[in-house]
Amino acid sequence: MRPSRGRCSVCRATHVLLAVSCLVRRADGAEVIGTALVAKATGVGHRRLAARLGRPASTVRGWLRAFACNADRVGALFAGLLVELDPLAGPIAPRGSGVADAVEVIGVVAAAARRRLGVLGAVSPWQLVAAVTGGRLLFPSGPD
Repeated sequence: MRPSRGRCSVCRATHVLLAVSCLVRRADGAEVIGTALVAKATGVGHRRLAARLGRPASTVRGWLRAFACNADRVGALFAGLLVELDPLAGPIAPRGSGVADAVEVIGVVAAAARRRLGVLGAVSPWQLVAAVTGGRLLFPSGPD
């Protein structure tokens, strides 16, 4: 996939325009990476995941490590979004690791968005993640 570029009318600079199904500097889509993160949250190792997804083990290990570094920030970002989408949402039970906790809150937010927005919220949980994080889910500085 080759992303489009757009020119900013204010600064006149060009910017890469990513689809909501993409993450910054990743060749694989958000759905594939999200599948790996969900599996990791359940305890599957990177080699088994790589074989299942047909990707190099080093690539999958890189996704998992990058997400592990950002898991606390992602979890906090999505917990705040959950309160905005569903102020009456109860507490989310801890899952035992930062990765599993972040994946859990992402799923809860995706369900809340679908309830609240209906058809407008009809994007996959990982497209929602890509949109909310500006494609920076696995970026070294974390999501905005």
